[in-house]
Amino acid sequence: MIGTPISLTGTPRMNAPRSALPPADLMSELLLGMRLSGIHYRRIRMAPPLGLAFGPSAGRAQFHFVATGTAFLRGATGEITRLGPGTAVFLPHGGAHQLLSDPDAPCREITAFDAAPLCERVCDVACGSGHNGERLDQRDSFLLFSSCMDFELGGLQGLVRIMPEVMRVDGLEARHPELLPILTAMEQEACCQRVGFAGILARLADVVSALIVRAWVECGCGGASGLVEALRDPRLARAIAAVHREPGHNWTVAALAGEMGSSRSVFAERFQAVTGVTPLRYVAELRMRLAKQWIARDKMPIEAVAHRLGYASQPAFSRAYKRITGHSPGARHLAPVAE
Repeated sequence: MIGTPISLTGTPRMNAPRSALPPADLMSELLLGMRLSGIHYRRIRMAPPLGLAFGPSAGRAQFHFVATGTAFLRGATGEITRLGPGTAVFLPHGGAHQLLSDPDAPCREITAFDAAPLCERVCDVACGSGHNGERLDQRDSFLLFSSCMDFELGGLQGLVRIMPEVMRVDGLEARHPELLPILTAMEQEACCQRVGFAGILARLADVVSALIVRAWVECGCGGASGLVEALRDPRLARAIAAVHREPGHNWTVAALAGEMGSSRSVFAERFQAVTGVTPLRYVAELRMRLAKQWIARDKMPIEAVAHRLGYASQPAFSRAYKRITGHSPGARHLAPVAE
Protein backbone atom coordinates (compact mmCIF):
# COMPACT_ATOMS: atom_id res chain seq x y z
CA MET A 1 0.00 0.00 0.00
CA ILE A 2 1.30 3.44 -0.89
CA GLY A 3 2.74 5.27 2.09
CA THR A 4 3.42 2.13 4.13
CA PRO A 5 6.51 2.78 6.28
CA ILE A 6 9.59 0.85 5.19
CA SER A 7 12.46 -0.36 7.33
CA LEU A 8 16.02 0.25 6.18
CA THR A 9 17.61 -2.76 7.81
CA GLY A 10 17.29 -6.50 7.77
CA THR A 11 16.20 -8.82 10.54
CA PRO A 12 18.21 -8.13 13.72
CA ARG A 13 20.21 -10.88 15.32
CA MET A 14 18.42 -10.54 18.62
CA ASN A 15 19.94 -13.70 20.08
CA ALA A 16 23.53 -12.63 19.51
CA PRO A 17 25.36 -11.67 22.71
CA ARG A 18 26.09 -7.97 23.00
CA SER A 19 29.83 -8.49 23.00
CA ALA A 20 29.58 -10.51 19.76
CA LEU A 21 28.04 -7.73 17.69
CA PRO A 22 30.64 -5.58 15.83
CA PRO A 23 30.03 -1.81 15.62
CA ALA A 24 28.53 -2.04 12.11
CA ASP A 25 25.91 -4.51 13.34
CA LEU A 26 25.21 -2.37 16.38
CA MET A 27 24.51 0.60 14.12
CA SER A 28 22.26 -1.60 12.00
CA GLU A 29 20.38 -2.74 15.08
CA LEU A 30 19.96 0.82 16.34
CA LEU A 31 18.59 1.89 12.95
CA LEU A 32 15.70 -0.59 13.14
CA GLY A 33 13.53 2.33 14.23
CA MET A 34 14.13 4.17 10.94
CA ARG A 35 10.91 4.89 9.07
CA LEU A 36 10.14 6.52 5.73
CA SER A 37 6.49 6.97 4.91
CA GLY A 38 5.26 8.90 1.88
CA ILE A 39 2.54 11.47 2.60
CA HIS A 40 1.84 12.55 -0.97
CA TYR A 41 3.54 12.19 -4.35
CA ARG A 42 3.54 14.25 -7.55
CA ARG A 43 4.38 13.31 -11.11
CA ILE A 44 5.32 16.70 -12.56
CA ARG A 45 5.52 17.71 -16.22
CA MET A 46 7.18 21.10 -16.46
CA ALA A 47 7.57 23.20 -19.60
CA PRO A 48 10.50 25.66 -19.55
CA PRO A 49 11.18 28.36 -18.74
CA LEU A 50 9.71 27.78 -15.32
CA GLY A 51 10.63 27.31 -11.68
CA LEU A 52 8.56 25.52 -9.05
CA ALA A 53 8.67 26.67 -5.42
CA PHE A 54 8.14 24.12 -2.63
CA GLY A 55 7.34 25.53 0.78
CA PRO A 56 8.70 24.23 4.09
CA SER A 57 7.12 20.89 4.97
CA ALA A 58 6.75 21.08 8.78
CA GLY A 59 9.39 18.57 9.81
CA ARG A 60 8.92 16.31 6.80
CA ALA A 61 11.50 15.33 4.20
CA GLN A 62 11.29 15.90 0.44
CA PHE A 63 12.42 13.68 -2.44
CA HIS A 64 12.85 14.61 -6.13
CA PHE A 65 13.70 12.44 -9.12
CA VAL A 66 14.46 13.86 -12.58
CA ALA A 67 13.28 11.40 -15.23
CA THR A 68 13.93 13.57 -18.31
CA GLY A 69 15.57 16.93 -18.85
CA THR A 70 18.01 18.82 -16.64
CA ALA A 71 16.69 20.71 -13.63
CA PHE A 72 18.33 22.99 -11.09
CA LEU A 73 17.65 22.79 -7.36
CA ARG A 74 17.94 26.00 -5.34
CA GLY A 75 18.02 25.32 -1.59
CA ALA A 76 17.19 27.52 1.36
CA THR A 77 20.78 28.84 1.40
CA GLY A 78 20.56 29.88 -2.26
CA GLU A 79 23.06 27.26 -3.43
CA ILE A 80 22.14 25.80 -6.84
CA THR A 81 22.59 22.10 -7.66
CA ARG A 82 22.37 20.77 -11.22
CA LEU A 83 20.21 17.63 -11.56
CA GLY A 84 20.65 15.67 -14.77
CA PRO A 85 18.28 12.95 -16.03
CA GLY A 86 18.19 9.92 -13.75
CA THR A 87 19.26 11.96 -10.71
CA ALA A 88 17.55 11.68 -7.31
CA VAL A 89 17.93 13.98 -4.31
CA PHE A 90 16.68 13.66 -0.73
CA LEU A 91 16.12 16.76 1.44
CA PRO A 92 15.93 15.41 5.01
CA HIS A 93 14.92 18.76 6.53
CA GLY A 94 12.30 19.51 3.90
CA GLY A 95 12.99 23.24 3.93
CA ALA A 96 11.74 25.73 1.34
CA HIS A 97 13.40 25.15 -2.04
CA GLN A 98 12.89 25.52 -5.79
CA LEU A 99 13.19 23.29 -8.87
CA LEU A 100 14.09 25.34 -11.94
CA SER A 101 14.36 24.68 -15.68
CA ASP A 102 17.31 27.09 -15.59
CA PRO A 103 18.79 29.20 -12.77
CA ASP A 104 17.10 32.40 -14.01
CA ALA A 105 13.66 30.94 -14.74
CA PRO A 106 10.58 32.66 -13.26
CA CYS A 107 9.19 30.78 -10.28
CA ARG A 108 5.66 29.85 -9.13
CA GLU A 109 4.37 27.87 -6.15
CA ILE A 110 3.76 24.22 -7.00
CA THR A 111 0.37 24.48 -5.29
CA ALA A 112 -0.73 27.07 -7.89
CA PHE A 113 -1.10 24.34 -10.52
CA ASP A 114 -4.03 21.96 -10.86
CA ALA A 115 -3.35 18.38 -9.77
CA ALA A 116 -5.16 15.42 -11.34
CA PRO A 117 -5.31 12.30 -9.14
CA LEU A 118 -3.60 9.20 -10.56
CA CYS A 119 -4.16 6.89 -7.60
CA GLU A 120 -4.16 7.07 -3.81
CA ARG A 121 -1.74 9.84 -2.70
CA VAL A 122 -0.29 10.27 -6.22
CA CYS A 123 -1.30 13.11 -8.53
CA ASP A 124 -0.26 14.41 -11.94
CA VAL A 125 0.71 18.07 -12.25
CA ALA A 126 1.21 19.89 -15.56
CA CYS A 127 3.22 23.10 -15.11
CA GLY A 128 4.11 25.82 -17.55
CA SER A 129 2.59 26.45 -20.97
CA GLY A 130 0.11 23.64 -20.48
CA HIS A 131 -1.32 24.67 -17.15
CA ASN A 132 -4.39 26.27 -18.75
CA GLY A 133 -5.42 23.10 -20.51
CA GLU A 134 -2.92 23.14 -23.39
CA ARG A 135 -1.05 19.93 -24.01
CA LEU A 136 2.57 20.10 -22.91
CA ASP A 137 5.09 19.43 -25.65
CA GLN A 138 6.73 16.12 -24.66
CA ARG A 139 9.91 17.08 -26.55
CA ASP A 140 10.55 20.19 -24.48
CA SER A 141 8.99 19.42 -21.11
CA PHE A 142 10.77 18.06 -18.06
CA LEU A 143 9.46 15.00 -16.23
CA LEU A 144 9.91 14.87 -12.45
CA PHE A 145 8.62 12.73 -9.61
CA SER A 146 8.45 14.25 -6.13
CA SER A 147 7.40 13.09 -2.70
CA CYS A 148 6.82 14.58 0.74
CA MET A 149 7.70 12.04 3.45
CA ASP A 150 7.52 11.45 7.15
CA PHE A 151 11.11 10.67 8.12
CA GLU A 152 12.07 9.26 11.49
CA LEU A 153 15.24 7.66 12.85
CA GLY A 154 13.80 6.22 16.03
CA GLY A 155 16.19 6.67 18.92
CA LEU A 156 18.79 8.09 16.53
CA GLN A 157 16.58 11.03 15.50
CA GLY A 158 19.37 13.36 16.59
CA LEU A 159 21.29 12.34 13.47
CA VAL A 160 18.77 14.23 11.34
CA ARG A 161 20.08 17.52 12.74
CA ILE A 162 23.54 16.94 11.23
CA MET A 163 22.36 15.72 7.82
CA PRO A 164 23.20 18.02 4.91
CA GLU A 165 20.47 20.14 3.33
CA VAL A 166 20.62 18.10 0.09
CA MET A 167 21.66 14.44 -0.18
CA ARG A 168 22.33 13.36 -3.77
CA VAL A 169 22.34 9.92 -5.29
CA ASP A 170 25.21 10.90 -7.61
CA GLY A 171 28.41 9.08 -6.83
CA LEU A 172 26.72 6.36 -4.78
CA GLU A 173 26.29 3.89 -7.66
CA ALA A 174 29.84 2.53 -7.43
CA ARG A 175 29.54 1.77 -3.71
CA HIS A 176 25.86 0.84 -3.92
CA PRO A 177 25.25 -0.80 -7.34
CA GLU A 178 21.70 -1.71 -6.33
CA LEU A 179 20.71 1.93 -6.89
CA LEU A 180 21.28 1.96 -10.66
CA PRO A 181 18.56 -0.55 -11.67
CA ILE A 182 16.09 1.14 -9.29
CA LEU A 183 16.74 4.55 -10.84
CA THR A 184 16.43 3.02 -14.31
CA ALA A 185 13.10 1.48 -13.30
CA MET A 186 11.90 4.87 -12.00
CA GLU A 187 12.79 6.52 -15.31
CA GLN A 188 10.94 3.84 -17.29
CA GLU A 189 7.84 3.95 -15.08
CA ALA A 190 7.67 7.75 -15.22
CA CYS A 191 8.03 7.88 -18.99
CA CYS A 192 6.06 4.82 -20.16
CA GLN A 193 3.04 5.15 -17.83
CA ARG A 194 2.24 1.43 -17.80
CA VAL A 195 -0.64 0.08 -15.72
CA GLY A 196 -0.02 0.84 -12.03
CA PHE A 197 2.98 3.07 -12.75
CA ALA A 198 2.00 5.73 -10.17
CA GLY A 199 1.94 3.33 -7.23
CA ILE A 200 5.19 1.66 -8.34
CA LEU A 201 6.90 5.05 -8.64
CA ALA A 202 5.79 5.92 -5.11
CA ARG A 203 7.29 2.76 -3.63
CA LEU A 204 10.53 3.16 -5.61
CA ALA A 205 10.84 6.75 -4.34
CA ASP A 206 10.61 5.46 -0.77
CA VAL A 207 13.26 2.81 -1.44
CA VAL A 208 15.71 5.22 -3.12
CA SER A 209 15.31 7.71 -0.24
CA ALA A 210 16.03 4.92 2.23
CA LEU A 211 19.15 3.83 0.35
CA ILE A 212 20.46 7.41 0.23
CA VAL A 213 20.09 7.73 4.01
CA ARG A 214 21.69 4.35 4.63
CA ALA A 215 24.63 5.20 2.39
CA TRP A 216 25.19 8.42 4.35
CA VAL A 217 25.17 6.51 7.64
CA GLU A 218 27.51 3.81 6.30
CA CYS A 219 29.94 6.48 5.15
CA GLY A 220 30.21 7.84 8.70
CA CYS A 221 27.49 10.51 8.67
CA GLY A 222 29.85 13.04 7.17
CA GLY A 223 32.22 12.57 10.11
CA ALA A 224 30.14 15.04 12.12
CA SER A 225 28.53 12.87 14.75
CA GLY A 226 30.02 11.97 18.12
CA LEU A 227 27.52 9.12 18.27
CA VAL A 228 29.00 7.56 15.14
CA GLU A 229 32.49 7.87 16.63
CA ALA A 230 31.22 6.25 19.82
CA LEU A 231 29.73 3.34 17.88
CA ARG A 232 33.14 2.72 16.29
CA ASP A 233 34.51 2.08 19.78
CA PRO A 234 33.32 -1.49 20.53
CA ARG A 235 33.29 -0.94 24.31
CA LEU A 236 31.34 2.33 24.19
CA ALA A 237 29.06 0.87 21.53
CA ARG A 238 28.01 -1.93 23.87
CA ALA A 239 26.83 0.60 26.47
CA ILE A 240 24.97 2.72 23.89
CA ALA A 241 23.32 -0.33 22.35
CA ALA A 242 22.18 -1.48 25.80
CA VAL A 243 20.45 1.87 26.40
CA HIS A 244 18.69 1.73 23.03
CA ARG A 245 17.56 -1.85 23.63
CA GLU A 246 16.16 -1.07 27.06
CA PRO A 247 15.48 2.69 27.32
CA GLY A 248 13.14 2.10 30.29
CA HIS A 249 15.78 0.36 32.40
CA ASN A 250 16.95 2.15 35.54
CA TRP A 251 20.30 3.12 34.07
CA THR A 252 23.04 4.48 36.30
CA VAL A 253 26.57 5.48 35.38
CA ALA A 254 27.80 2.38 37.23
CA ALA A 255 25.50 0.11 35.24
CA LEU A 256 26.57 1.64 31.95
CA ALA A 257 30.22 1.44 32.92
CA GLY A 258 29.62 -2.26 33.56
CA GLU A 259 28.37 -2.66 30.01
CA MET A 260 31.60 -1.05 28.79
CA GLY A 261 33.70 -3.03 31.25
CA SER A 262 35.41 -0.06 32.88
CA SER A 263 35.27 2.09 35.99
CA ARG A 264 32.59 4.74 36.34
CA SER A 265 35.05 7.62 36.04
CA VAL A 266 36.77 6.25 32.93
CA PHE A 267 33.43 5.50 31.27
CA ALA A 268 31.86 8.87 32.10
CA GLU A 269 34.91 10.81 30.88
CA ARG A 270 35.20 8.81 27.65
CA PHE A 271 31.46 8.96 26.93
CA GLN A 272 31.21 12.73 27.33
CA ALA A 273 34.40 13.36 25.37
CA VAL A 274 33.02 11.44 22.38
CA THR A 275 29.30 12.29 22.43
CA GLY A 276 29.41 15.75 24.00
CA VAL A 277 26.85 14.90 26.71
CA THR A 278 26.91 13.03 30.01
CA PRO A 279 25.71 9.40 30.00
CA LEU A 280 22.55 10.17 31.98
CA ARG A 281 21.74 13.17 29.79
CA TYR A 282 22.03 10.88 26.77
CA VAL A 283 19.60 8.42 28.37
CA ALA A 284 17.13 11.20 29.20
CA GLU A 285 17.25 12.72 25.69
CA LEU A 286 16.81 9.31 24.06
CA ARG A 287 13.76 8.62 26.23
CA MET A 288 12.16 11.93 25.31
CA ARG A 289 12.78 11.45 21.57
CA LEU A 290 11.09 8.08 21.81
CA ALA A 291 8.28 9.52 23.93
CA LYS A 292 7.63 12.26 21.37
CA GLN A 293 7.33 9.68 18.59
CA TRP A 294 5.14 7.28 20.56
CA ILE A 295 2.74 10.06 21.59
CA ALA A 296 2.57 11.88 18.24
CA ARG A 297 2.90 9.01 15.77
CA ASP A 298 1.48 6.02 17.63
CA LYS A 299 -1.07 7.94 19.72
CA MET A 300 0.08 6.08 22.81
CA PRO A 301 -1.42 7.33 26.10
CA ILE A 302 1.00 9.40 28.16
CA GLU A 303 0.59 7.08 31.14
CA ALA A 304 1.57 4.08 28.98
CA VAL A 305 4.62 5.95 27.63
CA ALA A 306 5.71 6.84 31.17
CA HIS A 307 5.45 3.20 32.24
CA ARG A 308 7.28 1.93 29.15
CA LEU A 309 10.16 4.33 29.79
CA GLY A 310 10.53 3.28 33.42
CA TYR A 311 8.99 6.26 35.24
CA ALA A 312 7.21 5.53 38.51
CA SER A 313 4.35 7.89 37.71
CA GLN A 314 2.96 10.08 34.96
CA PRO A 315 3.81 13.31 36.86
CA ALA A 316 7.44 12.18 37.17
CA PHE A 317 7.58 11.50 33.44
CA SER A 318 5.91 14.83 32.63
CA ARG A 319 8.48 16.73 34.74
CA ALA A 320 11.35 14.94 32.98
CA TYR A 321 9.79 15.55 29.56
CA LYS A 322 9.38 19.27 30.19
CA ARG A 323 12.90 19.55 31.58
CA ILE A 324 14.37 18.07 28.38
CA THR A 325 12.05 19.46 25.71
CA GLY A 326 10.70 22.64 27.28
CA HIS A 327 7.11 21.49 26.72
CA SER A 328 4.62 19.27 28.49
CA PRO A 329 4.01 15.87 26.81
CA GLY A 330 0.44 16.83 25.93
CA ALA A 331 1.39 20.06 24.11
CA ARG A 332 0.20 20.61 20.55
CA HIS A 333 3.81 20.99 19.35
CA LEU A 334 3.90 17.21 19.11
CA ALA A 335 1.86 17.12 15.88
CA PRO A 336 4.84 16.74 13.47
CA VAL A 337 7.66 14.67 14.96
CA ALA A 338 10.78 16.63 14.08
CA GLU A 339 14.14 17.52 15.54
